[in-house]
Amino acid sequence: MKYGLELQENIFPPWRLSYVAYDVLKQELKSRQLDHGWTQQDEVDFVHLLDNELTKVYDFINAKLSEIDARILYCERTIHTLHNNPTMQTDISYGIMDEALTEILFDVNDLSKFTRVNFVAIQKILKKHDRWTGLDLKQAFVQKLRDKPLDNQRFDVAIVYISALHDLCRNRGNKQSGDGEKAAVNADGDQNAFERATAKYWIHPDNITEVKAIIMLHLPVLIFDKDKKWEVSDSAISSVYMDNDNFDLYTGRLQRDEGAEAIRLRWYGPYDTKSVFVERKTHHAAWLQGASVKDRFRLNEPQVNPYLRGDYTADQIANNIRNKADHATVDSVHFIASGVQTSVREKELRPTLRAFYNRTAFQLPDDQKLRISLDTNLSFIREDHLDGTLRRTKDNWRRTDVAIDYPFKYLSESEILRFPYAVLETKLQTHLGQAPPAWLTSLIESHLVHEVPRFSKYLHGACHFYKERLPLLPWWLSELNVDIRKPRSENIGLSRSRSFKPLIDGRYRRAMIEEKERANQDAVVRGQQGVTLEDNGSSRENSPGALSSSETLAKSRNTPERRRLLDDDIDTPAAWRPVQNTNNQQQQEQRYTTVDMKNNNNSTTQLGQPIMIGTPSSPSVGDDNNGKKKKNGALGFLNWNNMIEEGGNTKRQKVKVRVEPKVFFANERTFISWLQFCALLLTVALSLLNFGDDRARIVGGIFIGLAAGVAIYALYRFEKRAWMINRRVDGRYDDLWGPAVLCTLLVGALVVNFYLRFA
Repeated sequence: MKYGLELQENIFPPWRLSYVAYDVLKQELKSRQLDHGWTQQDEVDFVHLLDNELTKVYDFINAKLSEIDARILYCERTIHTLHNNPTMQTDISYGIMDEALTEILFDVNDLSKFTRVNFVAIQKILKKHDRWTGLDLKQAFVQKLRDKPLDNQRFDVAIVYISALHDLCRNRGNKQSGDGEKAAVNADGDQNAFERATAKYWIHPDNITEVKAIIMLHLPVLIFDKDKKWEVSDSAISSVYMDNDNFDLYTGRLQRDEGAEAIRLRWYGPYDTKSVFVERKTHHAAWLQGASVKDRFRLNEPQVNPYLRGDYTADQIANNIRNKADHATVDSVHFIASGVQTSVREKELRPTLRAFYNRTAFQLPDDQKLRISLDTNLSFIREDHLDGTLRRTKDNWRRTDVAIDYPFKYLSESEILRFPYAVLETKLQTHLGQAPPAWLTSLIESHLVHEVPRFSKYLHGACHFYKERLPLLPWWLSELNVDIRKPRSENIGLSRSRSFKPLIDGRYRRAMIEEKERANQDAVVRGQQGVTLEDNGSSRENSPGALSSSETLAKSRNTPERRRLLDDDIDTPAAWRPVQNTNNQQQQEQRYTTVDMKNNNNSTTQLGQPIMIGTPSSPSVGDDNNGKKKKNGALGFLNWNNMIEEGGNTKRQKVKVRVEPKVFFANERTFISWLQFCALLLTVALSLLNFGDDRARIVGGIFIGLAAGVAIYALYRFEKRAWMINRRVDGRYDDLWGPAVLCTLLVGALVVNFYLRFA
């Protein structure tokens, strides 16, 4: 599809006049080029016109952001007024503010799409200009784009504030118990022990803000330090991965060897932060009876280099924290520090690769049952000296010339890889019988995400920079060659009605809330626990007889410094593995499908296995025999939720339809049938040309043209049906006009034949 048509499809009608006049710019460029050739005056006029369009878009974005900030401030003051006046605290009042915040959130989402669409439009027109004129305006225009940036990072602050206010409305003005420092995964603290199932997805830049908004409607943004104003730099995470010249850690993690390690040095926020975490991931650790584990401990930044050299030992680290922590914590830190230091010494590990990204985490405070993280601006930066370039001065543990200033324009392309997508990671507790909520199931089954099992940031960055040194590559590299965007699913995600009212999954926000409230009331009448307002289990937390999530986790943790991971490896049955619930009503409310990720056939190649370099073909998600079958079967989306029909109590299970291979074969058989008819027609035509008189040759020529036209039309219909089948497009697969037109042409050819013969 040409970008001009794509732009028209993505235009938000109320803002139509504020978009870049792409067609005008394109026509101006084309007409002047064809009229008299491109001159210096034409270049000046075009740059002036393009600059005006950029200014128009930039000023509109600033004006809308100012309006959004003012509306957020109004909502904040109103909610505080409600909180300070008990007589005004009613469900109706908080419901009105909830709807107002939802409207603001939709405007943020629309403004994010507006920004993205216009940025791409300017990039496209600059590319056309340089290709048609032979000039390099794209590089010259970089400074103007920096002065008037069209990026989506400015919307993150608004989303965080909307999330905090929305959480107050959800809890009727009462803040959640606990804070970020006590959350499940604290950026500056320790990590508690819990088993969880993890799944990873890629998000196209066009859908990032919408995915954030959908998650935010159900889970608040997790803020680690609520005593300071949130800034974009607070979401920055940087990790320096260790490996040796043979990339033994890379190979072990890729092949998922027993005891394979991944060691990294991580810090949160600005470059000059004082705390650095030494982290180690171990696959099937021997000391935990074969369970996979992630553990870490904290160092001050000046202590990192002495620790890696062996001058600062595990005994010294344990002695320094002995007066600040209990005996179990001290022993755990000593065990981890000693093990990491031993691996660094024996395997000759050194800093190899840095991964940087901005993380937005969603989680209820003091509730570890469900945590979702969305990593944007993912970048990989070289830290090694393998090519003879000295990148780390004085053998420091990290580069001093690279901070957190994405997109790192000062680095050459050989030094950095900017990942094209955001990475969504869902982490669900399984040992407490936690099942995924329906809204999360709907999200991961939608067009907004693309599942990538076993995706690893380090493996991806390493295989890009050191490909010639590595015998194995990850399977997901082939996924980068396809467009992960899918046709928009009906009634999924954020949309607007014909009157531009906000719709969530095709329904109004108020209708969704009222439906869940009715379900709660029905459950109370039946004497059973109903569905919570946001389907996040808050009713279970607030029940007097129930244990709080922190108390429940206190009974299940092993050590304060370690958490167990549920890896989706060959020995793990499913990406999500909820424990069977004993409550019959709960089984009816939330169903799930347990999927065995083992390969049932005798094929030696599985999805997720490394790809050998030099093989002529490798399995991918799109393959019919391996990839597609596994994607929709073993690795496909799980059918967790039952769609509740409005106006009734009947339930129907939402099923992900799998395209059978016979569908493609049927399309091929239809194509071959058309070709057989063309071959028959061509045989008749050649006979008339070779053995007939002049009149017969004329009819033979007509039949040849008819056969060629039918063959081309049959090829077009074959390709179109294949495209529709691959993308699961809802539409007519039958041919209404082809047979009718073919019969008409055949009758016409016969009429011409009789006319020439007997006239």
